[in-house]
Amino acid sequence: MFYLSMFFRYISQYMKTRLQYRTDLVVEILSDLLFQAVNLVFILVVFGHTQFLSGWTRDEIIFIYGFFLVPFALFSTFFNIWDFNERYIVKGEMDRILTRPIHSLFQVILERMELESLFGVVTGIVIMVYAGQNLGLTIEWLDPILFVLFVAGGALVYAGIFICLASIGFWSDAKTSIMPMMYNIGNYGRYPVDIYNNVIRFVLTWILPFAFVGVYPAAYFLGREEWYVFSYLTPLVGTAFFAISIFLWNEGVKRYRGAGN
Repeated sequence: MFYLSMFFRYISQYMKTRLQYRTDLVVEILSDLLFQAVNLVFILVVFGHTQFLSGWTRDEIIFIYGFFLVPFALFSTFFNIWDFNERYIVKGEMDRILTRPIHSLFQVILERMELESLFGVVTGIVIMVYAGQNLGLTIEWLDPILFVLFVAGGALVYAGIFICLASIGFWSDAKTSIMPMMYNIGNYGRYPVDIYNNVIRFVLTWILPFAFVGVYPAAYFLGREEWYVFSYLTPLVGTAFFAISIFLWNEGVKRYRGAGN
């Protein structure tokens, strides 16, 4: 209850702060929508030259992209820790975090959240509905439950990977970061893994499982039975990677030397 209370207090303060600068908030939302629109246009351009991509139709690819946007939006909202190394390690903000009687990662997540990114959830659902109507998909009674589980699993996959990367800063306080590169690799999860060679497919499934953010869970709703096993594994993979990231974070905090050393 204490953590839940702190969560809503942070949100309340965040909303008060953001609403003081409404123009900036609107600009950021429009920028995110424009970025998502550009990616969608890219898909449409590709399918302007071909009808199928390794057996996947245009609307199936669009559906996968729409699904991908939902867990990615949740990740961007609550795990915006791109600059963790430079801000909290190099500049010493971690010293302040560790003086408070609340888990350090929870504080960092709340300090860096961006609630406006939640608009990506709406965008993703709209794209899924559009593609689903073109494909003639129907909704079964179990689908909403699985959708929530798959979305949560995908968001935890992203969160787990990037928390692991942030934890590296406890051992190495250099300003350089591999997060931008990892962000670009994560974009491969927007497309079916069978369009890649076997090595990339293995990496996107078991090493950096970004495929569990988009294509694998979306394949269930598209009726791709050959991917059902991977679809059902999505919540388990997300939970496993997130648990590993929490472990690495806690171990890293134990080894944190402080900004003065």
